[in-house]
Amino acid sequence: MPVRHATAEWSGTLRDGDGTMSLGSGAFEGAYSFASRFEDGSGTNPEELIGAAHAGCFSMALANELAEAGYDPDRVDTEAAVNLDAESLEINHVNLTLQAKIPDIDPETFQEFAAVAKENCPVSKALTGVEITLSATLVD
Repeated sequence: MPVRHATAEWSGTLRDGDGTMSLGSGAFEGAYSFASRFEDGSGTNPEELIGAAHAGCFSMALANELAEAGYDPDRVDTEAAVNLDAESLEINHVNLTLQAKIPDIDPETFQEFAAVAKENCPVSKALTGVEITLSATLVD
């Protein structure tokens, strides 16, 4: 498996500085700052990027689990809400919200597959120690 890379550059103090984060593939480069991380300022932040990685990883893991069992998902949409605790400065919770359209699957089986994907996607495993919750909805 290839090793993936990303970079970050920061200039200045925590409160007054700013920086950029880039993906090694060149697919993304974004500005970040104290305001974009701890307030509602413009730009991105590490937690948002972790959320994107988690949502993408989980969606792929679920699609794979379903395909291996003979289900062909039409759509898997996942949002990851990453919580950075203001006092401890720890990521303490990620909530995955899933909406999926999967023909010929019953709701109970769908929930079972979603739970397995949540536990087994590589990003979930990397976030050991973080509470990860899942709200999964099967849509028509």
